[in-house]
Amino acid sequence: MSFTEQSNKIFNQAIRDYHLTDNIDAQINNPYALESIEHQLYTKCWIDTVQWHLEDIIRDPNIQPAEALLLKRRIDRSNQERTDLVERIDAHFRMVYANVKCQPDARLNTESPAWAIDRLSILALKIYHMKEEAERADASEEHRQKCAGKLAILLEQQKDLSTAIDQLLEDIENGRKYMKVYMQMKMYNDPTTNPVLYKK
Repeated sequence: MSFTEQSNKIFNQAIRDYHLTDNIDAQINNPYALESIEHQLYTKCWIDTVQWHLEDIIRDPNIQPAEALLLKRRIDRSNQERTDLVERIDAHFRMVYANVKCQPDARLNTESPAWAIDRLSILALKIYHMKEEAERADASEEHRQKCAGKLAILLEQQKDLSTAIDQLLEDIENGRKYMKVYMQMKMYNDPTTNPVLYKK
């Protein structure tokens, strides 16, 4: 099983598990060993799934401003957790490929493996929810057909992205590409770099 086959399987499991309750406050019950890459992938997709639903809720035109502000703060925290987890997944890859000797003409990729996997997790969510829309009994046939067309594109995109990630990992493993990871260094969450916070 390739890395992305394993990842997509875990992402689908996390999405299904979340939808057993479909509750943004449900407790995660990660079935994988704490320090394993599988645990990180499941947690990553769980965070994405909860945030997906937070983003739906905050777009309610009748939401009370105070509730919207609380949700915005929660989404900000979720984004930071997501970023931290992506960086931990990249740390896993750096460890796995630490002893690889790069070829003299090795090239750098535009993004790290974990940031590509971040996109793969979001794609799994898009596919799950677009499939729901394509099968919605209370929607018009036109709506279902339109969503079925979008679903086909998303599935093709998932296949292509999975192939590209597996090829990238193979290139890194064989020294044809090398990893160089820059931490995100988000400034707005840091009280020492956000002027609104440090000028208080």
